[in-house]
Amino acid sequence: MRAASAKRQRLMAAAAQVVHQQGAERTTIADIARAADVPVGNVYYYFKTKDELVAAALAEHARHLRDLTERLERLPDPRERLKGLVETWVGQRDLAARYGCPTGTLAAELDKRDEGGLDTEAGKVIRLLLDWVEQQFRELCLPEPDGLALTLVGAYQGMSLLANALRDPQIMTREGTRLIGWLDSLHA
Repeated sequence: MRAASAKRQRLMAAAAQVVHQQGAERTTIADIARAADVPVGNVYYYFKTKDELVAAALAEHARHLRDLTERLERLPDPRERLKGLVETWVGQRDLAARYGCPTGTLAAELDKRDEGGLDTEAGKVIRLLLDWVEQQFRELCLPEPDGLALTLVGAYQGMSLLANALRDPQIMTREGTRLIGWLDSLHA
């Protein structure tokens, strides 16, 4: 049973990576199987359709986000947590410049589909981030924490999109510095 669980987890991680790099539409089950080092026929034991693999990729993105926010929660100050989040984004600047935000680009791609509902699933991952960021602003006793969360997450999505479109990781660095300055300037 443990081997089956490990194989499923490898497939989920591979789905998250390959879908991020290639997009959902261009990714095949064979691509994911190859990245996970699993025979294609075995994939169907765990995931019956490509959409199930895309959903697994979204679940993997949500897991990564939960792991990140749990690590950031160890910091005693919510402002430092938010700055740590921005620093994490900046630390992924090369990946963002090449492929964009894993969840944001996937949400935009899935929204163009007529069927499936996976766009809603992508929105749930972004909502996890928004809710966590809002909670940090709330703990800082800042007015309109929901609006501040939208501003910060929106800035991240924008800088990821621009870094990707222009293939310039320094956009992430410059905008990250600007966001940290903005966070430092906010007072209740």
